[in-house]
Amino acid sequence: MEWSIQEIARTAGTTSRTLRHYGDVGLLRPSRVAANGYRYYDEHALVRLQRILLLRELGLGLPAIAEVLAAGGGPEDTAAALATHLELLEQERRRIGRQIASVKTTLRKLTEGEPLMAEEVLDGFDHTRYEEEVTRRWGKAAYERSDRWWRALSEEQKSDFQRRQQDIARDFAAAHAAGEAPDGPEAQEIARRQYEWISAGWQGEGPSAEAFAGLGRMYVDDPRFGAHYDAHGEGTAVFVRDAMRVYAERELE
Repeated sequence: MEWSIQEIARTAGTTSRTLRHYGDVGLLRPSRVAANGYRYYDEHALVRLQRILLLRELGLGLPAIAEVLAAGGGPEDTAAALATHLELLEQERRRIGRQIASVKTTLRKLTEGEPLMAEEVLDGFDHTRYEEEVTRRWGKAAYERSDRWWRALSEEQKSDFQRRQQDIARDFAAAHAAGEAPDGPEAQEIARRQYEWISAGWQGEGPSAEAFAGLGRMYVDDPRFGAHYDAHGEGTAVFVRDAMRVYAERELE
């Protein structure tokens, strides 16, 4: 089976121009180009486009998407990556479903004058949805330590902690946009702030060099985290990863 560029663009809700651009940058090359110049795409290209669109929806820029796709291998790797995407989408659907139900309950209770319950109003916004992932990566003790620390913070302290991270992300993006090198003094100063910010959640026990560099890799490998940084500018997640790796090698080993 193969489809013309117009058929693919129409079905995917994109444009032929976008698909041609994907081909020009090596992201999605047509499986065949006819004598008249028309581009055609086979099933392999169709699956690759699906992955590109999924990653775009998660907020990744084209350079980051290219890295993710380049890391894959044969059909087994593609299937595994799609299974991961599916799991993430299912998790997000459940979370959004809980948020929708929460907002509906809040609206109903406000309209009818019923008292509100925090568990209902904030359902779907709980940071503990990352418990399983943190436990798998760094152990149950690491999650429990971080969880205790977070729950002990006041609302003002939580807001300040989140604001600090947003400031760091924006500064990383600005340094990347200005053409700074990940191993340069400006990027390394931001990486130091990133380390101190992460260390706060570890209750003063800053992560090891391996753990800090591993977190940086996760910002690129996991689309959910990469999207947070790339939302400030394409390629920022990769820049952050590289800056954190250099900081780990220079300051933590």
